[in-house]
Amino acid sequence: MLGSTEGGRSQAAAAAAAAIATAAVAASVWCAYTATRRSRGGARAAGGNGRGDSHLAGCVVDGVLGAIGNTPLIRIRSLSEATGCEILAKAEFLNPGGSVKDRVALQIVQEALAEGRLAAPGGLITEGTAGSTGIALAMVARALGCRCFIAMPDDAAIEKAQTLHALGAEVQRLRPVSIVHPDHPVNVARRRAAAEGPGSVFADQFENLANMRAHVQTGREIWEQTGGRVDAFVSGAGTGGTIAGVSSYLKARDPRVRVFLVDPQGSSLYNKVTRGVLYTREEAEGTRLKNPFDTITEGIGLNRLTANFGEALGRMDGAFRGSDREAVEMAAHLLRADGLFVGSSAAMNCVGAVKAARRLGPGHTVVTLLCDGGQRHLSKFHNPEYLAQWGLAPAAAAADGLEFVE
Repeated sequence: MLGSTEGGRSQAAAAAAAAIATAAVAASVWCAYTATRRSRGGARAAGGNGRGDSHLAGCVVDGVLGAIGNTPLIRIRSLSEATGCEILAKAEFLNPGGSVKDRVALQIVQEALAEGRLAAPGGLITEGTAGSTGIALAMVARALGCRCFIAMPDDAAIEKAQTLHALGAEVQRLRPVSIVHPDHPVNVARRRAAAEGPGSVFADQFENLANMRAHVQTGREIWEQTGGRVDAFVSGAGTGGTIAGVSSYLKARDPRVRVFLVDPQGSSLYNKVTRGVLYTREEAEGTRLKNPFDTITEGIGLNRLTANFGEALGRMDGAFRGSDREAVEMAAHLLRADGLFVGSSAAMNCVGAVKAARRLGPGHTVVTLLCDGGQRHLSKFHNPEYLAQWGLAPAAAAADGLEFVE
């Protein structure tokens, strides 16, 4: 294995320390933000205790599910100064389950409960996922007294499976296969829900438009937090729910808002947006590569169309291709320059934000999402030895510029 063990340990320790510091500062920012935001409407019922401590009301929510959403919008100083644009990012890693997927999980479960498809307590929620949606569903299930089953590929970061186990979910790890294979995590999860019978649901995040509907609220938050001053929104797409929901709200408020996809290597969505087809110029129908080069970026990129992504297609103004190298270097840059310890898809989103800023030119406001924190990526994306095996170890002493973004 490349790289020294001691060096890897020291870098991992430094990364962990940075994660703790980032989380502590971010948590205080989030509380201050929510206190300010909610105080506009006066003290809520929770603050009406007559003891003179209504100043705490802005930080009181109803259980863990009440803490989902309304995340702060962070100005990323280094990217803004380097591009001449205001580059802002929703701090989705501050959701209680640690990722943007908390919004989706809550919306899916709420709709299933309202429609009488899910029994609570006791019902089973199933999903096939690389990790973050599973963690969010497991948290929501716990809060509602439901059970959770997650099928996931065995090449996903091990800490995601460990977190799922800790949350009480039943986890089945499977070798990566095509979506048409019966052992694909999505198909396994679908069968499990069917076997359980009434009162249990398959979340179906890829095709369930509750996913997109959850992010209409994300778009609303962005609009309110920027005072309607948004020139572009940039996001990767896994299910497509984020870019579909956010673009729906922003474009409805101002059709001039530009929406850009950023897509990792090995994914076909870039081709769909730029050329209208899922294959590259070098490929022809019937000869589609069965195993495109893998990416170490988890949670975004796909080689098929989903119902959620289909909702976004007509609202996209362009797409950027992002490489693993750019994502790794961006993650290292954000930690070094801004104290932000982010996951792989968040790093890729920031790569896309820089590319959008360069296309639009100085003076514009570009918004993206920090989908999750780096804590879920310590075994892979933030592991120096793992990155070295792929030839992706970030530069030991990089300049503060963004030359690594092509």
